Amino acid sequence: MKLPKDCPHLPAGFDFTDPDLLQTRIPHPEFAEMRTTAPVWWCAQPAGISGFQDEGYWAVTRHADVKHVSTHPELFSSHTNTAVIRFNESISRDQIEVQKLIMLNMDPPEHTRVRQIVQRGFTPRAVRSLEAALRSRARAIAGAALSGAKGDGSFDFVTSVAVELPLQAIAELIGVPQEDRAKIFDWSNKMAAYDDPEYAITAEIGAEAAMEIVSYAMNLAAARKECPAKDIVSQLVAAENQGNLSNDEFGFFVILLAVAGNETTRNAISHGMHAFLTHPEQWELYKRERPTTTAEEIVRWATPVVSFQRTATQDLELGGAQIRKGDRVGIFYSSANNDPDVFDAPERFDITRDPNPHLGFGGGGPHFCLGKSLAVMEINLIFNAIADVLPGLRLVGDPRRLRSAWLNGIKELQVSLG
Repeated sequence: MKLPKDCPHLPAGFDFTDPDLLQTRIPHPEFAEMRTTAPVWWCAQPAGISGFQDEGYWAVTRHADVKHVSTHPELFSSHTNTAVIRFNESISRDQIEVQKLIMLNMDPPEHTRVRQIVQRGFTPRAVRSLEAALRSRARAIAGAALSGAKGDGSFDFVTSVAVELPLQAIAELIGVPQEDRAKIFDWSNKMAAYDDPEYAITAEIGAEAAMEIVSYAMNLAAARKECPAKDIVSQLVAAENQGNLSNDEFGFFVILLAVAGNETTRNAISHGMHAFLTHPEQWELYKRERPTTTAEEIVRWATPVVSFQRTATQDLELGGAQIRKGDRVGIFYSSANNDPDVFDAPERFDITRDPNPHLGFGGGGPHFCLGKSLAVMEINLIFNAIADVLPGLRLVGDPRRLRSAWLNGIKELQVSLG
């Protein structure tokens, strides 16, 4: 392979997908070095460490290049090796192949067909129809955190606040009874936390959790086909003459919702609260003015998905690097969202930032986040509720980060009522 002329000054063996690294921090200094010296850089890996029997991947770190990869699915496939850049090293290729049934891991035209069906549930009208119920739920969540705090006023923000609204929104969206939301939370955690030993999750347990979600969703789909209701499930599986999802396609769509619509929004909310409490002037500004630009800056700042991957469909050049057909290409949103060529003072948390062309919802193209408007609504609603009900929150300790190869997760954030 032909490498770029400049070589970044990184330690031997440095890997942007190392879960031990991401449990500690997002490697912003290293990303900055990459953007300057080798914006598309070959990261060598031992064969099999990420679940792929190859020699590594290309790390793409500039905003423009991440966007280019995202918007050219004919050159960069999501289907060949899936969009997940690093699995557990014990995963089998057959288990990776199963992941291709999820829309995130499809290419056009199959992706186009499934997305055209699924997006019926995410029209502006459909999302707006949830707003009143979710506003009420957000207020109730903040109130429950207030009344449920310990004697010293402390509580874990993640489990008491951040997890609740995304779960309730998904339940509201697809008609899952609220009493079942804890099951969805547990299953999605097990799928996403396979790299974190605290959860003692093996690849087998993660696969079992995924199948539990699929089974639950397939039963829900079958029930709606038998007796349609006025909900998105009926729209997606019982639509006549409009194309519809099979029961198993709907099951894998719910897996996508459980991770893409639950884990990511939850982590955006957790990172957003931490950002506010470590930038108190921004919290005061928010409480006073409630800028409409807030949610977008929280997503840019948090960038809940550090990276996804694509696979080159042909030999090509990108950012000065010669990429071969079949090479994996990692697109690092955390780096792109801090590119000083695009963002003024990207290290500054600024809820009035406008324009804000971040890639936290993807870099455009066919995989741009279908639920963006719902996620923005959830973030706005929960922080409005927190500002009204819990305005005096303060940090008690540093966040405990998730050990993950591609998620920027917070699993605990202790706060106090002040």
